[in-house]
Amino acid sequence: MAKPLIITMGDPTGVGPEIIVKALLAGELNNESRPIVVAGDAAVLARAAEVYGVVASYKGDEFQAAGKILPLIRLTDLNPAELEYGQPGLECGRAMVTYINWATEQCLSGKAAGMVTAPINKKAINQAGIAFPGHTEMLAAQCGVEKVVMMLAGEKLKVCLVTTHLPLAAVSSNLTTDAIVETIFITDNSLKQQFGIEKPRLAVLGFNPHAGEEGLFGDEENRVIQPAIDAAIAMGIDACGPHSADTLFHFAVAGDYDAVVCMYHDQGLIPLKLLHFEDGVNVTLGLPIVRTSVDHGTAYNLAGTGKASCASLAAAIRMAEQMIQA
Repeated sequence: MAKPLIITMGDPTGVGPEIIVKALLAGELNNESRPIVVAGDAAVLARAAEVYGVVASYKGDEFQAAGKILPLIRLTDLNPAELEYGQPGLECGRAMVTYINWATEQCLSGKAAGMVTAPINKKAINQAGIAFPGHTEMLAAQCGVEKVVMMLAGEKLKVCLVTTHLPLAAVSSNLTTDAIVETIFITDNSLKQQFGIEKPRLAVLGFNPHAGEEGLFGDEENRVIQPAIDAAIAMGIDACGPHSADTLFHFAVAGDYDAVVCMYHDQGLIPLKLLHFEDGVNVTLGLPIVRTSVDHGTAYNLAGTGKASCASLAAAIRMAEQMIQA
């Protein structure tokens, strides 16, 4: 039997459990290539099923809802009666970390083919004693990797970030030639190894309006970005730029580039989410394992309503499978 793909349940008080159940009911978890296993909590998933008017049951390593069976690794035994949507306590923070750690260990040991993560609450995991700003940093540490790249992807556009969760005022001081070169290199290598693109075409954005307008609006392009592009080209990578962000995405979506290397979070995520708000996928490049994630947060305003879409989860599963097979 093929190695399983693991879905981590995420925040028990967010939409993670609901979108997993919704995907199950919609037939999105019927993966013909390999089994899909959830790392989570049976009682919390059962509460999520009730949101859709379905009475679920669980026994041993199986969760059942509306005649559909989902393999489940029960890593916690939370009491749903004590869980308020949007209010993850210390126990929930520990649970989120437990799911992630177990799934990562399974992937590193070769027992699982990859992992797909549902959203977590960063504050809750910090309160549980995990001093990382999010999933990506946790996974990098557990895998023993110093540098990873956050890629957000859909069928029309892939964006990769040099900096991620930083105040905008701190981005410039964190942009270095080395960091940009590393991002370009990891992006190029991952597109080759995990996406089967023989010669990736990478567009590298500038930082300032109109890519600095030859220094008129800032010097980051000349000082750190252009030297990084030159270094990447010398390594045999098909990279070009610095491009003005206000025009480049038109050409990227038209198919001129395989990925866009962006200098900061919103520079890449605004166009990505404009096109792929529901079916975007968060991919961590540079890990020794396959990890994809939904491209949204815990959505506490939707938790418990059944209104959250499972499209991003389904897309993350499909992309993980593509990466595994590449």
